[in-house]
Amino acid sequence: MRRLWIPLALAAALGPGAALALTAEEIVDRANRASFYAGDDGIARATLVISDKEGRTREREFTILRKDAEDGGEQLYYVYFHKPGDVRRTVFLVHKRVGRDDDRWLYLPALDLVRRIAASDKRTSFVGSHFFYEDVSGRSPAEDTHALAEETPEHYVLDNVPKDPRSVEFTRYRVWIDKQTFLPLAAEYTDAQGKVYRRMEVLEVKDVGGYPTVLRARMEDRNTGGSTLLTFEEVAYDKGISADIFTERYLRNPPREYIRR
Repeated sequence: MRRLWIPLALAAALGPGAALALTAEEIVDRANRASFYAGDDGIARATLVISDKEGRTREREFTILRKDAEDGGEQLYYVYFHKPGDVRRTVFLVHKRVGRDDDRWLYLPALDLVRRIAASDKRTSFVGSHFFYEDVSGRSPAEDTHALAEETPEHYVLDNVPKDPRSVEFTRYRVWIDKQTFLPLAAEYTDAQGKVYRRMEVLEVKDVGGYPTVLRARMEDRNTGGSTLLTFEEVAYDKGISADIFTERYLRNPPREYIRR
């Protein structure tokens, strides 16, 4: 599920005058909540279309479940793969932490093996796509310093610099945040040579149950010439998903009520 969700009513209640007074940290906090904390939980069907520079494509289809422990705080994610056959029944589980590294596991059904994903691997490819494991549950705002670079009638433009540059492959990234929804609509990552090598762009946003929701987004890798289109369908919030599902027991026994299709 996209990492981009906040009630429109909140922004409207604050009004444009209040929005102008926001600090960079306040904007980032609202963008984080808008991206990842719509409702108390959420579910969606998703498709990844992975393209290489030759135009060849591969697809991944999965269901993603999310449950919040607290608004703006710790979260649980469960990703179950339907297609293609070589990844079917694979499960990706995330316990998102605050103030420390997330816990991530990958269940590989062909080997009946649960593999823990090291914190050092969080910025590697998510199931062969151009999205990273960290993109699924979101990068902690506390890992970067933030500065308002520009403000337009439509966007807050923020520059973000990692506090520990040795832990990531970028030197900074710039994000365009919608002033009405606080959803990040684009992000560009810059390498040590000052080149933008990675770009995310939101292609479609729709109101779902009162929450602005990203339905389509593309991640482009300018070094390889490839890109991945991510599409969400059947998005729903506040389904009363049990926290028990986000445990190792459900890696081998997926919750049929949510993943059946």
